Amino acid sequence: MIGSPKNIKLEIKLSIPLQIELEKLNEATDNINKYEVDLDEAKNEFRELLRESAEKIKAVAKKVGNSIDAAKPYYEARLYASQLAKETQQCALNFDKAKSVHAAAKEMVYLAEQGLGEKSTLDTACQEMLTHATTRVNESQNECTEMRNVLKISELKLEVANNRVCKLHSQLKGAIRASR
Repeated sequence: MIGSPKNIKLEIKLSIPLQIELEKLNEATDNINKYEVDLDEAKNEFRELLRESAEKIKAVAKKVGNSIDAAKPYYEARLYASQLAKETQQCALNFDKAKSVHAAAKEMVYLAEQGLGEKSTLDTACQEMLTHATTRVNESQNECTEMRNVLKISELKLEVANNRVCKLHSQLKGAIRASR
């Protein structure tokens, strides 16, 4: 019964979808080959553009290379001054924080003294609170002094760095302009 007309039609029906899928596969293969050719062309264009760009960069570097080298100390000094400005700002914040802690500690001593003043006898808890508050005032005063000194040093460094930037700017005006 394999050779009956029903089975032949069935085989034909199965082979048509198979042929369609084969055609789709051939089209996909053609597309892949086309895309590979396009990719190779794009890679070649990119290499050429990269080579041309490198040549242009070399030409510009030859032209202004000396100016760039001459202006380099100015840009480095400017970068250093910018870093010092950030550090100085952080030091100022630290100093303000230390001042706030010191003020809070002084307020604590004031409150402890007020509590002692109201009582006729000194109890141990009040004495301990006063001792602790006084110790905290002394520590915060030391920290405040240290933060103020660090801030002053940082401000001096920043001033020196900014003066150097100004001096280099005036000395290297032409090189800076050319390097830009």
